[in-house]
Amino acid sequence: MNENGKANGVTTAKKSVKTDQFKGHDYYNIDDLLSDENKMARGAVREWVKQEVSPIIEDYSNRAECPHHLFKGLAEIGAFGPSLPVEYGGGGMDEIAYGIIMQELERGDSGIRSMASVQGSLVMYPIYRFASEAQKRKYLPKLGSGEFIGCFGLTEPDHGSNPSGMITNIKDDGDCYILNGAKMWITNSPVADIAVVWAKDEEGKIRGMVVEKGMKGFSAPEIHGKWSLRASITGELVFEDVRVPKENVFPEVRGLKGPLSCLSKARYGIAWGAIGAAMDCYDSALRYSLEREQFGRPIGGFQLTQKKLAEMITEITKAQLLAWRLGTLANEGKASPAQISMAKRNNVHMALEIAREARQIHGGMGITNEYPVMRHMMNLETVLTYEGTHDIHLLITGMDVTGLNAFK
Repeated sequence: MNENGKANGVTTAKKSVKTDQFKGHDYYNIDDLLSDENKMARGAVREWVKQEVSPIIEDYSNRAECPHHLFKGLAEIGAFGPSLPVEYGGGGMDEIAYGIIMQELERGDSGIRSMASVQGSLVMYPIYRFASEAQKRKYLPKLGSGEFIGCFGLTEPDHGSNPSGMITNIKDDGDCYILNGAKMWITNSPVADIAVVWAKDEEGKIRGMVVEKGMKGFSAPEIHGKWSLRASITGELVFEDVRVPKENVFPEVRGLKGPLSCLSKARYGIAWGAIGAAMDCYDSALRYSLEREQFGRPIGGFQLTQKKLAEMITEITKAQLLAWRLGTLANEGKASPAQISMAKRNNVHMALEIAREARQIHGGMGITNEYPVMRHMMNLETVLTYEGTHDIHLLITGMDVTGLNAFK
């Protein structure tokens, strides 16, 4: 941008706007419901995002490159397993703190939140819940410190919404299992040191295990050409006669309850995280509406712009209340998978709609990387369908309220 406020020949609307000219994101004083620990966690992560993520994220997203160096920073701010016990590498905080951390990370970028969400909810959580004590001691501290990066292998090329149809399998071979198959759309996989993988045993039971980088026959090629989550690295997991030691297999858990419980943990974080993306889009749109002038006055003074902004903050507030109530239930051990599905579906859809409306308020500038809106919009297209698609979560709620299974 030059000194006249032009970027690529387009006049922008960047003027100084005092923050006290408009209300912030906490329209219903939800801060009153948060503990001091929750607010401290939010403040620390928000400052880290401001210092470490915001200045670089547009460039990394533009180049479709993952800022690998941020893994260490995420560990330092306690973003890996915030609600897991400290003795196992977690943060020892409550579930609302975990949600708020995801919210603040996604205000920066959905891909950065994904890096943390996968590490904590889909790798550390299943090891903490299902692994042997030796496995916990071996992996969790290194994952919590960022020394190890992990990924989660459930989705397959031909089995996404129907994980029970997976064909990845293990066969008993003495002191090892022989693992064959492939997983698709795996966040962090090309840079991961370990993978939590789900496969069918010879009885058709779904088993979980830790597969380590370097095991012969295990590869993780990167997926290229994404228009969404461009700052998050995504790949495959390919297993060709990989010998997995039996001590790497989770000893007790059988069936889909294992991976689905991990997905619930991740979906809970997404329900909070999406609010962060919505906040950033709303904030950008509100500021722009007070800066951009047409017909002799700021566009924020026009009725249709105010309609968009009023609906944005209304939907954000509703999502905040939904997430907070879900967090209180989670703290009490009462949050059901169906309740988590409802929040994930509602809040991600809300955020995507806000991104689209915010893009309109920004006009032509909304499609540029001068503003974060288009990046959030593209990211949220992925968030809408991962960890359970928008429609799948609708059917989960439908089954919960009717007692009838529409999946069959």
